[in-house]
Amino acid sequence: MAQCVAPGFRAGRLAAMEAWRCVRRGCSRHPMLPRHMQRLGRDWVAHWDSPQRFCWNSRISNSVRWPDHYSWAPYLSTADFTVNWRPPHFFGPWRPPHFFGPWRPPHFFGPWRPPQYWNWQPDNFTHNSSFHLSNPNMKSEGDEPSSKRRRHSGQNDVCSPNEEISSSNQNEAVCLSTPPKNEKENTANTRGLIKRNWEYFCHHSKTMKILEDKQIDQNNAEDKGKFDFTVMSYNILSQNLLEDNSHLYKHCRQPVLMWGYRFPNILREIKQLDADVLCLQEVQEDHFGMEIKPSLEYLGYHCEYKMRTGRKPDGCAICFKISKFNLISSNPVEFFRHDIPLLDRDNVGLVLLLQPRFHCKATAAVCIANTHLLYNPRRGDIKLTQLAMLLAEIASVAHQKDGRFCPIIICGDFNSVPGSPLYSFIKEGKLNYEGLPIGKVSGQEQFPRGQRILTIPIWPPSLGISQSCVYEVQQQRQEENTGEEKKEAKLEHTEEIIIAAEKFPSKLQHHFRLSSVYSHYLPESGVPEVTTCHSRSAVTVDYIFYSAAKDDSAAQPGAEDTFDGSLKLLGRLSLLTEQDLWTVNGLPNEHNSSDHLSLLAQFRLIEE
Repeated sequence: MAQCVAPGFRAGRLAAMEAWRCVRRGCSRHPMLPRHMQRLGRDWVAHWDSPQRFCWNSRISNSVRWPDHYSWAPYLSTADFTVNWRPPHFFGPWRPPHFFGPWRPPHFFGPWRPPQYWNWQPDNFTHNSSFHLSNPNMKSEGDEPSSKRRRHSGQNDVCSPNEEISSSNQNEAVCLSTPPKNEKENTANTRGLIKRNWEYFCHHSKTMKILEDKQIDQNNAEDKGKFDFTVMSYNILSQNLLEDNSHLYKHCRQPVLMWGYRFPNILREIKQLDADVLCLQEVQEDHFGMEIKPSLEYLGYHCEYKMRTGRKPDGCAICFKISKFNLISSNPVEFFRHDIPLLDRDNVGLVLLLQPRFHCKATAAVCIANTHLLYNPRRGDIKLTQLAMLLAEIASVAHQKDGRFCPIIICGDFNSVPGSPLYSFIKEGKLNYEGLPIGKVSGQEQFPRGQRILTIPIWPPSLGISQSCVYEVQQQRQEENTGEEKKEAKLEHTEEIIIAAEKFPSKLQHHFRLSSVYSHYLPESGVPEVTTCHSRSAVTVDYIFYSAAKDDSAAQPGAEDTFDGSLKLLGRLSLLTEQDLWTVNGLPNEHNSSDHLSLLAQFRLIEE
């Protein structure tokens, strides 16, 4: 028995030692090793079935993510990647187990999987790493709706902005990534990107030169009594909501959906677009406190945040550059009211009053509002009430001593499509909702299931908001504090409103002359633009509304009111069509880490 065992043992032991020596020397193949271990040597290679590849310049031991250690780089998944990595320092030389009998590879010589607590990542993804995609159109893990299947239309390039901007018929590209040094890098880095043009509205001259030094351009605007600034609205997709609604992202690879991968992309986009004011929706509370706020403060922003009520962990944030604005007041708005059954949802809004730092008029101010209205397509009554509450707060914050309103910008995800009754109410300043089905308010469904008619009035008087979308108490106080002449004029105006409300009890109105930054359709073809795109739909629900000046040629027809908003739209970052987005596998994807596109506009504050 011993004579039979000894030769087998010696042969197995010698074979094992020879295999290990091949591994240490980096030999290409050895018959005793499985195929996925035949390249095990100086660099360990873990194979997964995906054409993508991540490469780092530093040792992986420097970037292992241990408990209580946080890094800016993305988490990586155990699937869909080929990862070149070096084992941490605690990996000592391997020794085959001592046992009798012919040697067999241990059970761990299968496809390698890192432990769950190894969410390892490079410490500086932006500067010390390179991300290469061999195929921009990632295949779906599950069945994808037939309407969402698209074929490649070729690679999309991203180019740098030129110095000259022509009139409204010409567009200029906005660079979303650093231009590569050579053509080979250009092919690798721009693959999977879609070019978004900067559309400039020329009001006075046919061309305008874009200065690289923004401070110089700002000083020129200041000398003329003008103040230029940019505003971004961006639904960054809360990670909790992403995981709770995973059916909307079946077309995405799992690693693309991880927050550790998404956040660096979002932060890079914010940094590159460099807006003066950020209006963010679906901002998760823990991510805001630990990552988003510190990162934005490092970039020179001051952040105000309002989390949703109840158990919802996300909310809205408004961040502005402290070099451009001073904060006058911050006013959160909660749409939940425990004493009103209609208002049983946890959505919120946030209204800021900002004072420009570079403006000759000391009393100049801009009102910035941000919100995320209820999604439910069948609850148009709640959507209209939430909007009325936001408009009432804006009217309270933006009201000035002379009885007028300061310039207003309203951003957010309104969960309503262009042309819907809710959208028309914002732009036109009035809405007669008598006989309007509750499911048609937002226009989200082509064949709405909610056929119940809106009640008259929509919200109860106990809410304290009139049909003109202002606080009733505030209106009374303003009348008491004004002079006799103004008081009489306002009383007459109030009586007209009351009479109109009695005559048309189903009519809503507001007194802001609001226009949309975007036209929502391509001017040449009439194809709809979209701001969100996932497995179920691709529509426009995100907007930037602003109180347009009378002579603003970019303003669209809106409310016929004497209110002059004193804001001119100078330019905007173009949107994309559904077909454009599906050429890069919809949203989110490798470069755009939210299911919404960012909206960006440049305004000029006019001296009155």
